[in-house]
Amino acid sequence: MLSIPFKAGVRATTLMVMVAAVGPGQEVQELSPVSPPATTVKTLPLDATTRSTLVEAIGKRNYTAAENLLAEEAAKNPKSQPLLLVLANVLFLDGKQLNSALVLKKAELLGPLDERSRFLLALSYIAISRKNLAIPELEKLAQSNPSNAVYPYWLSRMAYRKTDLQLAFGYAEKAVRLDPAFMKAYDQLGLCYTGLNQIEEAILAYKEAIRLNQQQGLHWPWPSMNLGTLLLRLNRLDEAEAHLRDSISIDPRFPVAHLRLGQLLEKKERYEEAIAELEQAARLDPTYPEPHYALGRIYRKRRDLKTAETELSIFQDLRKTDKLKGITRPD
Repeated sequence: MLSIPFKAGVRATTLMVMVAAVGPGQEVQELSPVSPPATTVKTLPLDATTRSTLVEAIGKRNYTAAENLLAEEAAKNPKSQPLLLVLANVLFLDGKQLNSALVLKKAELLGPLDERSRFLLALSYIAISRKNLAIPELEKLAQSNPSNAVYPYWLSRMAYRKTDLQLAFGYAEKAVRLDPAFMKAYDQLGLCYTGLNQIEEAILAYKEAIRLNQQQGLHWPWPSMNLGTLLLRLNRLDEAEAHLRDSISIDPRFPVAHLRLGQLLEKKERYEEAIAELEQAARLDPTYPEPHYALGRIYRKRRDLKTAETELSIFQDLRKTDKLKGITRPD
């Protein structure tokens, strides 16, 4: 990962060459802000031709062209905070969250960030696994916007990742109280109840998340997967299988659901089907260690020790890479 710190003046070449990588996980799947508001782009200090070129580039998702254009304009007009804010938004959309955070911190030197931009900064920190920096930004947002359920929801996610389950539960409960139709908050509440070993409450929370997911047409695969995982651990295999297959039907390219279904099919001793699901999980995310561990276990049961050893070796290599990158995944 290459990062070049900002100096007093923003240099166009610096902005163009920085790149960043994002780690996997549920948080990353959720980090999908929309394009910069049209009203914001309309008021940027640009001539008509340049503005038209920018709008076209963003509309066609030609983010590199948009970034280069905005970086050049920011170099010409270093006191323009709006140019930096739009640049940060485009960088985030392009998967360059480290760059986005750097640009937003530069913009903050020119004046306080608006709510949208501060939230983008928090999401950027989350995406680059700097949750210690994200939490203070989310706390500021929650304090200044007490009726917005999104911020306690994200604070719950951060506390949950730090295994502070009581704090995570409090934030999740607040989020659903502020917005009873907030599907992801119910899913998060289910995770907290699960961690606190309040199983029936967890099941009810997940089911409410699933209901809202269907009602609102959100096509989010996590609630069904989370409920299926809980039921799998309770050995309620038929119920678990139904929910895991539902998760896969929502998103066939969701590797975690394929992993869980593979683990379930292994428990049912349907080994060929289990192998197919686990191999699919590994294909969908070649960096995912856990499918290889599960495959190794099945091959060991089948006395195919050479293949089992190969899978275990892949698992160990991928797990080591995750550790070096600070990546935490569902086990």
